[in-house]
Amino acid sequence: MYQNKTPWLALALLLACARAAHAGPGALIPVVEIITAAPLAGGLVLRSEIAAAVQHADADDIAHSGALELGEFMNRRLAGVHVNETQGNPFQMDVNYRGFTASPLLGAQQGLSVFVDGMRMNQPFGDVVSWDLVPRAAIASMTLMAGSNPLFGLNTLGGALAVQTKDGRSNPGTSLQASGGSFGRRALEFERGGANEAGLAWYLTGNEFREGGWRDDSPSAVRQLFGKLGWRDARSAIDLSVSGAANRLSGNGLQEQGLLARDRASVYSRPDQTQNRALMLNLVARHDGWSGNAYFRTIHGATLNGDVNDDALDQALYQPGAAEQAALAKAGYSGFPASGATAANTPFPSWRCIAQALLGDEPAEKCNALLNRTSTGQRNFGLSAQLAVSGTLAGRRNQLLAGAAYDASRIDFSQSSQLGYLNAQHGISTVDVFGDGSSSVDGAPFDTRVALSGRIHTWSVYASDMATLAEHLQLTLSGRYNATSVRNRDWLHADGDSRSLSSDQRFARLNPALGLTFNPSRLLNLYAGLSESSRAPSAIELGCANPEQPCKLPNAMAGDPPLRQVVTRSAEAGVRGDAGSVLHWSAGAFSARNRDDILFVADNQAGFGYFKNAGATRRRGLELGLGGKRDALEWGANLTMLDATYQSAELVNGSANSSNEDGTIAIHPGDRIPLVPRRLLKLFADYAATPALTLSGGVQAVSGATARGNDNGGHQADGTFYLGPGRSAGYVVANFGAAYALSARWHLSAQLSNAFDTRYSSAGQLGATAFDAAGNFVARPFGGSAAAGYRLRSSTFLAPGAPRQITFALRYNWL
Repeated sequence: MYQNKTPWLALALLLACARAAHAGPGALIPVVEIITAAPLAGGLVLRSEIAAAVQHADADDIAHSGALELGEFMNRRLAGVHVNETQGNPFQMDVNYRGFTASPLLGAQQGLSVFVDGMRMNQPFGDVVSWDLVPRAAIASMTLMAGSNPLFGLNTLGGALAVQTKDGRSNPGTSLQASGGSFGRRALEFERGGANEAGLAWYLTGNEFREGGWRDDSPSAVRQLFGKLGWRDARSAIDLSVSGAANRLSGNGLQEQGLLARDRASVYSRPDQTQNRALMLNLVARHDGWSGNAYFRTIHGATLNGDVNDDALDQALYQPGAAEQAALAKAGYSGFPASGATAANTPFPSWRCIAQALLGDEPAEKCNALLNRTSTGQRNFGLSAQLAVSGTLAGRRNQLLAGAAYDASRIDFSQSSQLGYLNAQHGISTVDVFGDGSSSVDGAPFDTRVALSGRIHTWSVYASDMATLAEHLQLTLSGRYNATSVRNRDWLHADGDSRSLSSDQRFARLNPALGLTFNPSRLLNLYAGLSESSRAPSAIELGCANPEQPCKLPNAMAGDPPLRQVVTRSAEAGVRGDAGSVLHWSAGAFSARNRDDILFVADNQAGFGYFKNAGATRRRGLELGLGGKRDALEWGANLTMLDATYQSAELVNGSANSSNEDGTIAIHPGDRIPLVPRRLLKLFADYAATPALTLSGGVQAVSGATARGNDNGGHQADGTFYLGPGRSAGYVVANFGAAYALSARWHLSAQLSNAFDTRYSSAGQLGATAFDAAGNFVARPFGGSAAAGYRLRSSTFLAPGAPRQITFALRYNWL
């Protein structure tokens, strides 16, 4: 018979406090960590009863790290986390945990779920995570849970990140902070919180951030506002939070390795701009063991990207003909050669691009640049309810958790391209020709337009039961059933057209998990678990899944045969313990295998391909952690050894890989997954040198990783047609900070990032390069003849890390 009694977690806390009160001098006080084991608050368990690695941090930890945003903090201090700075903007990092990704980029293989106060932050279009929409100042705590925990729903393939925000009761008072530093960085931030005896609490924070950026033409502006109004008594609580953002980000992306060595601040092509505007409302309520939330969110994103037109790379120098010269002269152009075209006097293909646009001909393959625009509107809302009951079952402690959720989304996506030519600054000068089918490439219509709307509905039910089998031994069984429907409608192509994106697809699955923990003492905690989770294919994957209509992302999408869900099965085991706050340690092993993983597979047309379910991938490794706090010093160290490999054979796009055959490379089981380093080492410490002065520092050491496009590891540079190593090198970065209390109200801090000015790259990719060593555009640059076929040059493109930066901040607190 099940009996509902006083919550056992509260009892555990009381016992811990009682023991601490009676402990003698020098006794070790046990640390009791309580973790939310589900998206909603209320599913609270002891950390020692979770059969997976768990990492927790609060607002002070984030502040001491000196991190600008949440992803950077995790990169600096959490085990198993690294970032790829593929976009080149501090608010647009790809955050990777154990080889799984939470990225702001459409088309990226997402594998982490992110929640803020129970509201899912993975957006419905592509499961992307826009880190610039998570206000760092409002974060009270965050928990990163490893594994394929099904309780956190879809896309929890490698882990789940749960963020809790501040409220006025725990963060009273008012503060104002101004900061400034290298590369034109400046920011203004405020906080205001309070509560009264009637149970009301209020909290408001906002910030304005701007910087010029350390790379050419890379300014950014971030504006965030977050507010929360709440009420609570002994049994109930209700909180309404509102969050808004209006951000303009420049992310100049990868740069060719030779040009990067010549000028580290240079960019391959520009502009590369992203605008995000968002409004989010979240109502959270709790009463006894019940909890629930209702949220609404609207996000509008727009991008403007200048890119090289790969279809122009096989064109030779061109001498404008008589008709084209006349058209150019009539339009007011001058300076084009009348005869004797050479690389020095003919900035190919700008004159031909302009001339054919003026004549109304088909200039698509003659224009060496494209200006791509996208617009994405997303509106989604959700409801969830959860019950947590603690008591006894068969005379032993037991905790039951059960819940249900519903999420609905509406998506509107459009995309277009405008032809142009590269100018001397690698910017795009456009001509009045658009990707609307009016021009052609090799006889095929040049049409990159997309106009798509979609509706996504997901129903979920979940449950978990933690049973005490014997003293110190707990068994947890859990599972979640998800049913998702995706309805896409193409507004450019009629149903039945092979190019149509319209479809109706449904995905459903029950994912289980099992965990076992053994806690003989606070010095020793053993755990082992098996878990399973899944993700449905994203709209961008469904929109480019037809081998008969291959696409060239991100410039087009084509028809959508059904894809299967990605299913991840994880196994994890480890041991951990602590000696009070003085020392804590952990060691664990993990393995996660993806079935029906979705890869971008090459077609027989160079550069084109499609998404398909392509067998299996695996991520496995070891993690070691050690840390503690003694007097004025708090420190930590962790080491991750990670092996991420393909587990099935496949052909993928590899036209820039020296080992390619007809533009493709063969992946074999055991080949390493790109962009995943094999070793991560992190060291950090915070030291209160005096009551007023705190010093902090940290080091991240990351091993090299295979570049995207070198999935088979077979790329070899020859110095002529293939340049660069096909991988990014390992690196070590150190960061230091200091905070000084000038008085009870005034606080001064400084942060030195990349203190030793390490020149490093966090990611790599193989691709055809359009420029010579001086940065000038060169078409058909190397060898061959018209009869034998010209050869293009390919290179390794790298994502450069930011150089040394220093930032100062002055904070005033109204007490």
